[in-house]
Amino acid sequence: MTRTIAYKFWDEITEGETLPRVEMPVPFERVILDAAATQDYFPGHHNPAYAQHQGQKNIYLNTMAIEGFIDRVATDWAGPHTFIRKRTMNMRASIYAGDTMVGEGKVEKHYEQDGRKLVDLSILISTQSGPCVPAQLTLELPCK
Repeated sequence: MTRTIAYKFWDEITEGETLPRVEMPVPFERVILDAAATQDYFPGHHNPAYAQHQGQKNIYLNTMAIEGFIDRVATDWAGPHTFIRKRTMNMRASIYAGDTMVGEGKVEKHYEQDGRKLVDLSILISTQSGPCVPAQLTLELPCK
């Protein structure tokens, strides 16, 4: 899969602008490898019996994997020169092995503060089961 690298500049952005939708399958192996890569050996991320004992339907992504996907939605839109100043999120539902994550977002605010060129985004991560993780990010971007 070839991805085009975006380069958004602060002076080109408008409030209300929507970010492109990003989709990513979450196969069983990805859930386990993400947990192993981040050294998060909590059994709910790799042991289906343990996850089901917790009341989950299957193993589920860890927090760092979800944070990474949120950041990807932002940086796929804005580009690699983006600095993520702040990220908050609310994990409302688990993302399970076999799901497909979908990230969508929009520009909420475009402003300057303390000499920085900032953009506030709202991003929603969903699966086929519905909304899972709403997030808010503040990005710092260069001017053209």
